[in-house]
Amino acid sequence: MNYISTRGGMTPQPFSDILLEGLAPDGGLAIPEHYPQITTATLEQWRQLSYAELAFEILSLFIDDIPAEDLRTLTQAAYDPSLYVGTNMVPVKPLQGEMALLGLSQGPTLAFKDMAMQFLGQVFEYVLEKRDGRINILGATSGDTGSAAEYALRGKKRVNVFMLSPYGRMSAFQRAQMYSLQDENIHNLAVKGVFDDCQDIVKQLGGDLAFKQSMHLGAVNSINWARIAAQVVYYFWGWLRATTHASQQVSYTVPSGNFGNILAGHIARQMGLPIARLVLATNENNVLEEFFRTGIYRPRTAQNTFATSSPSMDISRASNFERFVFDLVGRDAAKLNALWGQLAQQGYFDLSHMLPLFEQHYGFVAGQSSHNDRLHTIAQTYQSTGVLIDPHTADGVKVAADYVQPGIPMLVLETALPAKFSETIEEAIGQPAPVPQHLTHLNDLPQRVVIMDADVEQVRTYMEQHT
Repeated sequence: MNYISTRGGMTPQPFSDILLEGLAPDGGLAIPEHYPQITTATLEQWRQLSYAELAFEILSLFIDDIPAEDLRTLTQAAYDPSLYVGTNMVPVKPLQGEMALLGLSQGPTLAFKDMAMQFLGQVFEYVLEKRDGRINILGATSGDTGSAAEYALRGKKRVNVFMLSPYGRMSAFQRAQMYSLQDENIHNLAVKGVFDDCQDIVKQLGGDLAFKQSMHLGAVNSINWARIAAQVVYYFWGWLRATTHASQQVSYTVPSGNFGNILAGHIARQMGLPIARLVLATNENNVLEEFFRTGIYRPRTAQNTFATSSPSMDISRASNFERFVFDLVGRDAAKLNALWGQLAQQGYFDLSHMLPLFEQHYGFVAGQSSHNDRLHTIAQTYQSTGVLIDPHTADGVKVAADYVQPGIPMLVLETALPAKFSETIEEAIGQPAPVPQHLTHLNDLPQRVVIMDADVEQVRTYMEQHT
């Protein structure tokens, strides 16, 4: 399995080479030359596998330059049940009717990002050890990616992490998770701006080939293909838990900001997983919802990106969207380049003539949720089921309700434990979210963070001084 760039300018490369890169040399994103195909017979054979065993089976389809036994060791380490809260890995938790939650928030940082990041930490260390290399990770986070990456990579001798986050725009719990880490290889940079400003700095530095090469720059954001591949696993896992026979369909609703999580669902569907609908849920920053409703992609400026009570989705330029558009235009790099050129010049592009394909061919539908919607959904879900959900998951539950089909399970991807957003939980139900016992003193720990302007040169200088 080799990988190409969405923009057509990269020689096909094996997995281990693209693992250590961020953007492709031409500014595009790495994507497999083809999607592996899974038969119904294989799906049935996978029903009895553990999560780690299933991860090995799926990831081995995308990774053929790491010996199978080594890859099996990496997946066993990443998905060791002792790292995850609860008795079952990624449980399906019934809500009402056909709707259930796919429990993805039981990892070390209580967010779905752990499911991919734990594997990333293992495979980074493995490849760097084999190559006697070092890497500087430059990432941007709107909340959960940062802590998941830092917890997966803390203390790793061959890795430095430089994580940009929007100053004042994450929850207190999210800040405490990240900024309380004292490991020498972890650097938190709070940028005076929004997430898109952070992401732009990452892209500018990643696009500077001289800097990228001299700093051995890598990425843990969902522009890193290994993240997407690892996320594909839980779509298969959820389907295997929610069905009894191979022809049965399942729908997924995914709270989405940067498009990486739902992109993994798109890939699972392209691989042959029987997915009826992929329901994209946004908050007030509904650029992606607008695209799937109208066919027009019109990212917003930082000034027009709202600060909401589901802050991890306060994103107006989804970096992973490019991978889906690549498939949408028939994997034609010239067409994709033309669209991104138009985007740079005019601020939008229009694919409304392809609107029928979105649902008919790819299964995509979309909806949005507001602050009042998520408060109501948190309260109503808690009162009727006893299940407490976080604000992002609430956006998913609210939107999912409009797309449930009789006889088809609707799995809403849980994004985080409510404890990470206790202020909003208290507003919704009149009491704070319970905090897991091992994290009750998190806010009391000293925090280490550097605050700086949204200035690419300031970030460049800091990195050069701290490697």
